[in-house]
Amino acid sequence: MVRTFSSNEFRLQVPPVKEAAFLFDFDGTLVDIAPTPDSVVVPNGLLETLRSLRAACGDALAVISGRPIDQIDHFLGDVPFAVAGEHGVAVRHRPGGPIERVALPAIPQNWLVAARKLVEAWPGSRLEHKQAGFVLHYRAVPEAGNVFREAAEGWMREANGAFHLQAAKMAWEIRPAGVDKGYAVSSLMEAAPFAGRKPVFVGDDVTDEDGIAAAKRLGGAGLRIPTDFPTPAAFRDWLGTLVGKEL
Repeated sequence: MVRTFSSNEFRLQVPPVKEAAFLFDFDGTLVDIAPTPDSVVVPNGLLETLRSLRAACGDALAVISGRPIDQIDHFLGDVPFAVAGEHGVAVRHRPGGPIERVALPAIPQNWLVAARKLVEAWPGSRLEHKQAGFVLHYRAVPEAGNVFREAAEGWMREANGAFHLQAAKMAWEIRPAGVDKGYAVSSLMEAAPFAGRKPVFVGDDVTDEDGIAAAKRLGGAGLRIPTDFPTPAAFRDWLGTLVGKEL
């Protein structure tokens, strides 16, 4: 059984809240994309709405992000029950619980050295170093995108399948192969309070496609911005309808 939600812009079919588990991307989904990761703004009312949704769905609320878990904690505090960071490389299944990390290959140091030199050569670009990989951001210098891609593709030829090059919004991410947001969805859905529910995953980027596919494979719904919601603001408005609030 599904409920149909409607607004002026869209109609959606998702499982009833009491039967669903909600798993959301962060940047570009819960919050609007900002010029830099640190300048993201959590809109007024969002935390209250998420708390209400978590209560309504029996705690089955998670955030699955490319960011490290500590950054999600900085913006959202203890609002999500579970958090997966770095596209599923790190997963915390419950509040205050341990962070479980997938065993992964080490990043070749020569890649990092080359990446730093690339960023230095393109002022305004940025290197984001993660425990399991790194990201070359070029939002402020779009003309660097092809240069960064060519360098990253060269590293992938050296990787023998151990690493994956992922396109993101004005960025190229190098991360271990075989671990993605679909892996995170599947992992979270195996344990309480998510187990036995139908997952609803919402994202906005190429990196979210694996999470969308996993949610559908598990009998739930996978939704996209801008396909199903025109903007993050429209998505937040929809969240408000789930708990009878307006953002």
